[in-house]
Amino acid sequence: MVLVLLMSVLENVGVVKERIGTAARRAGRRPEEIVLMAVSKTHPPESIREAYSAGLRRFGENRVQEFAGKAGALADQVEAEWHMIGHLQTNKAGKAAELFGAVDSIDSVKLAEKLDAAARALGRKLNVLIEINVGGEAAKIGVAADSRELEDLLLAAPRFEALEFRGLMTVPPLADDPETARPYFRKLRALRDGIAARKLPAVKMDVLSMGMSHDFEVAIEEGSTCVRVGTAIFGARSKA
Repeated sequence: MVLVLLMSVLENVGVVKERIGTAARRAGRRPEEIVLMAVSKTHPPESIREAYSAGLRRFGENRVQEFAGKAGALADQVEAEWHMIGHLQTNKAGKAAELFGAVDSIDSVKLAEKLDAAARALGRKLNVLIEINVGGEAAKIGVAADSRELEDLLLAAPRFEALEFRGLMTVPPLADDPETARPYFRKLRALRDGIAARKLPAVKMDVLSMGMSHDFEVAIEEGSTCVRVGTAIFGARSKA
């Protein structure tokens, strides 16, 4: 039974990569422009190892405590990049700076300050993305595209010596039809392009993280540079 599960992960990675390639070519892009992140939250080290064996190197985790519990079992996956993609509370910033090489869900100056201080204390540099609540949903985290909070983050970036601001991330409103997400992806791309054109100090805009298992092909067509795929690789999550 275990062998079937592991082979399934391996085969799923191949299928997802093929779909990424097809979507990229359809959009006139090179498949190599898009990084596949395996969203490994709630999945055991054994499944993550199989995805690593299939060639994946970037993994997304949602909770600091959960990843802390399995990080030791994955320490020998030396080329793996561990990204925090879930909401990060300021009181978990220290542990996050220790466990992750990147935080893709920065949503306030206060969080950036805490993370920067923790990373500096550890002598580390962290790549970060600003999470945008592109749909303006009250139940979701992230800063609004036209908010003062976003402007404050962009202008504060030069004073965060341990943080490398690399781009934007979003989760659009959930819908069954992937096409429903297209206008939100276009909005994020336009926002990224607008910020990049300002040439702000200490702010790079080379990463556009958008698209998940159900809509990553549409996201690629709209300019995504990193798709975050969990279910299509590992199967349904075993818990929330």
